[in-house]
Amino acid sequence: MNNLLNIKTPAESVAQARKAEYNLSNHGVSNLRRAYWNLATESLYEEAVFRGEGVTTAGGPFVAHTGKHTGRSVNDKFTVRHVDSENNIWWGTYNRPFAGEKFDGLYTRMLGYLQAKDVFVQDLYVGPDEKYRMPIRFITEYAWHSMFVRNMFIRPQALEEYKRFIPEFTVIGAPGFKGNPAVDGTASETFIILNYEKKLAIIGGTEYAGEMKKSIFTLLNYLLPLEGVLSMHCSANVDSNDPNDVALFFGLSGTGKTTLSADATRRLIGDDEHGWSDDGIFNFEGGCYAKVIGLSEAAEPQIFATTRTFGTILENVTFDPVTRKIDLDDDSITENTRASYPLEFIANAVPEKKSGHPKNVILLTCDASGVMPPISRLSIDQALYQFISGYTAKVAGTEAGMGKEPTITFSACFGGPFLVHHPSKYAELLKGKIERHGVKCWLVNTGWVGGAYGIGKRISIKYTRALLNAALTGKLDNVQYKHDPVFGFEVPMHCPDVPDEILEPSSAWSSKEEYDKKYKQLAQRFIENFKKFESETPQEVIEAGPKV
Repeated sequence: MNNLLNIKTPAESVAQARKAEYNLSNHGVSNLRRAYWNLATESLYEEAVFRGEGVTTAGGPFVAHTGKHTGRSVNDKFTVRHVDSENNIWWGTYNRPFAGEKFDGLYTRMLGYLQAKDVFVQDLYVGPDEKYRMPIRFITEYAWHSMFVRNMFIRPQALEEYKRFIPEFTVIGAPGFKGNPAVDGTASETFIILNYEKKLAIIGGTEYAGEMKKSIFTLLNYLLPLEGVLSMHCSANVDSNDPNDVALFFGLSGTGKTTLSADATRRLIGDDEHGWSDDGIFNFEGGCYAKVIGLSEAAEPQIFATTRTFGTILENVTFDPVTRKIDLDDDSITENTRASYPLEFIANAVPEKKSGHPKNVILLTCDASGVMPPISRLSIDQALYQFISGYTAKVAGTEAGMGKEPTITFSACFGGPFLVHHPSKYAELLKGKIERHGVKCWLVNTGWVGGAYGIGKRISIKYTRALLNAALTGKLDNVQYKHDPVFGFEVPMHCPDVPDEILEPSSAWSSKEEYDKKYKQLAQRFIENFKKFESETPQEVIEAGPKV
């Protein structure tokens, strides 16, 4: 009988084989019940289902519901203040300071919580480019969180890599552990805290897996610009025949980054986070994290197919408990339903996850006021103004506390919550790279036409794809343009496969006077928003803004 008790399960055997010599004691993690090291997706499925963390559904996806938090908890994210890094950090709304001694106390309590529990460890890389690749260790309370990061980041390819793996940064996620604001100095029981000096992030009180992904993006937004590499909240694809014909798609969640970069005529580099070095573009991740509410098989066939595939994780998607068929149109839990899947699930993805330099930069805005043209050509200074402004509409559910209607917002560099340096730092890097490589810049509105939300309708993906195709293939280079009197950019008057009236947003409004009024009101909001950046922004960029 004693011999039977000592028999290891297959999962435990794999865990031992892939256990790094640099073990958990280096993080202060001790007295665990068991640590599962680098389990494969199949084993993690078994563990997650056995532990009641979620279920499998028709076709094979794993569905997990994240409870109270169905989006990022932006008010609970902090950065530990330290003398070595504090002068590089843009303190304020997105980078809230946290005392070092409070962090130490909270971390000690978290380590105590983990004692006698099982944890799941994944040793992974961020970035395929060995010049900038970073080894990251994830220690999670949930098996499905371990599966999530395994989907989202890049896996070592050999047993020896696992054995010799030494993390340069560690993320510990324990949803069951809650902060005590009175004791810990947190804003609530939920916390996401980054400590750059200790190379550690701790996450508690939330099951939303995106917090782990975005903590790493925040880390890279701190480190890479210090090395002259532009970190970007964008998707990227490349011409199938030209590795130096890359297109970048900047935009917040819900603006179309994932949808528009998944183009059957081009190859996908990545859908969300990239770096731009002197060698070209590289994806930070090994997977995609796509919004799937209302996903259409006809309009988005590649992403749709992943929602019926083993290995995909579906967050907060509803399903029939009898047939196990999912319902992508049901927003009863949240509109921020998500699919996490490896990049190779997209048939025409670039396996190297990197390519050459861009020829086109597209800034995506979801204009909820319905007044912006569907595509505009930008000068470099106009592109920097729009980049720093980051105008869009927050689409429902992405962050805690949002309602169902989109809300007009400005998010610096199209990724304000993840910035660490002042936006001017990222804009300066972007300008240098645009000038060096002769990049064309475009502003594309994927939002409403014919009126604001509730009156007009969202522009058809079919037309947006046609506009982008024309821009990327040079078909818009020689058409006639008109000068926009408010924002100053150039708007094409014709585009193949797109009706001319679509290019003129005022034509769909019932009143030209009302359109002009709303357009100038939006321009005024740009001007007011930009005032907080003016002290560190070159004058020529300030002057590239709208005129009212």
